[in-house]
Amino acid sequence: MADEEFKHLVRISRKDVSGNKTFEYALTDIKGIGLSLSRTIGLILDFDLDQKVGYISDEDVLKIEEILEDPKKFGIPDWMLNRRNDYTTGETTHLIESDLDMTLRDDLNRMKKSRSYKGRRHEVGLPVRGQRTKSTFRHGSSVGVSRSR
Repeated sequence: MADEEFKHLVRISRKDVSGNKTFEYALTDIKGIGLSLSRTIGLILDFDLDQKVGYISDEDVLKIEEILEDPKKFGIPDWMLNRRNDYTTGETTHLIESDLDMTLRDDLNRMKKSRSYKGRRHEVGLPVRGQRTKSTFRHGSSVGVSRSR
């Protein structure tokens, strides 16, 4: 691996990744890929996880994109994927970048339209998962009750 092969920006799945980062941390720049999935992809492809991404060949980039297209085909378990039992299709897939954003927006709009509890909490901007709201999630500067004199 010579220095002339080093690429400062590597394009992986519609995202420019810095070539100076190590493999496992560079893939986490792609929205929807965490550290454990990044490490798993590196182990499947038998990469050195501490190698800089700028030295990876174009064929290896294509292999990474192929794994991100269909991770189940390469033996990645369902619990690592971020879209399990999809609402409309029932399939388990993994979404990245703009697909993830669009799906999340569609899910929120579906909850708001059906007027579910979570949908109404999202509309008003309150916490959705049962957190207490007495002192947290305050948008103003005051906490507590002001006393009139």
